[in-house]
Amino acid sequence: MEDATEKTSSATARDLLRHTAATLAYRAGKVLRGAPEHFSEFRAGEKTRTPGQILAHMGDLFDWALSLAKGKHEWHDSPPLAWDQGTQRFFAALQTFDDYLASGAPLGFSAEKLFQGPVADALTHVGQIAMLRRLAGAPIKGENYFRADIVTGRAGARQSLPATEFE
Repeated sequence: MEDATEKTSSATARDLLRHTAATLAYRAGKVLRGAPEHFSEFRAGEKTRTPGQILAHMGDLFDWALSLAKGKHEWHDSPPLAWDQGTQRFFAALQTFDDYLASGAPLGFSAEKLFQGPVADALTHVGQIAMLRRLAGAPIKGENYFRADIVTGRAGARQSLPATEFE
């Protein structure tokens, strides 16, 4: 059953992609902030990526997403930075991508392709970091994300505080 407050206009694929970027920023903010100092180098197994390596990859994903949005295929593997710097880099890349989407400039590839590639990959990695936090003894609280204050266009590090958390 539809909620009575639901807007009657349908969102375009580009609008939904922008809301996904804001959702990613909110969820990433939750798992990235407050991580213990040692967390960046934590290894769950001998051949697994560290959270710092995953975070660097997430920044690379949005550098790539921006290049794809502009019609190019440019990929770079970046080395991990200190956790705070890596976090800043990720949010800057995500916000720059969202700003491009908001500009109305033509997309070099469809919104659907941008979603299925770099954006969906980043959503997976946020979940990995959340799981690694739990394994490293620094879990985040669960949350009812349906109630979260997620705003299209807010894709940077500044996010609302959680509305409904639980253990």
